[in-house]
Amino acid sequence: MEIKELKIDVKVCGYDELDAERRRLVDKAREMTRRSYAPYSKFHVGAAIELADGTIIGGANQENAAFSSGTCAERSACFYASANHPGVAMKRIAIAAWTRLHHPEDAPDSDCFQPLPISPCGSCRQALLEYETLHGPMEVVLYGADKIYILPSVASLLPLCFTEF
Repeated sequence: MEIKELKIDVKVCGYDELDAERRRLVDKAREMTRRSYAPYSKFHVGAAIELADGTIIGGANQENAAFSSGTCAERSACFYASANHPGVAMKRIAIAAWTRLHHPEDAPDSDCFQPLPISPCGSCRQALLEYETLHGPMEVVLYGADKIYILPSVASLLPLCFTEF
């Protein structure tokens, strides 16, 4: 029997350490959380994707009483990007989230961002991976108010991924 070690490199930084390009993308992801429709979970997620041509696409989670009918912010953004910019590579994605569940009701939204980054769900990882497989690596920037994680690719979030399609 062989043991295979899986390792991912994650850069950890603060907002002030981001370059202008990544900061702009994180700002868009944060802004997109305001377009979230999350009456059930009260967990507002925003995503922003930078395309190879410099276009920035935003997405936000959209819930529905028929729970499987909603969609996550990441898929909202990548599906829009693919439908409206076919064949253009997705260079980078940023994701941010906030909730009032652990904050006073009158706290400003900007004070309610998750302190540590959140990561895409498995469905989003697979959807993003498909576009990465078609067009090349897509950097992942996961925003947290206290820390930001930067990963080199979607595949680094999904080890032993399925790419035979």
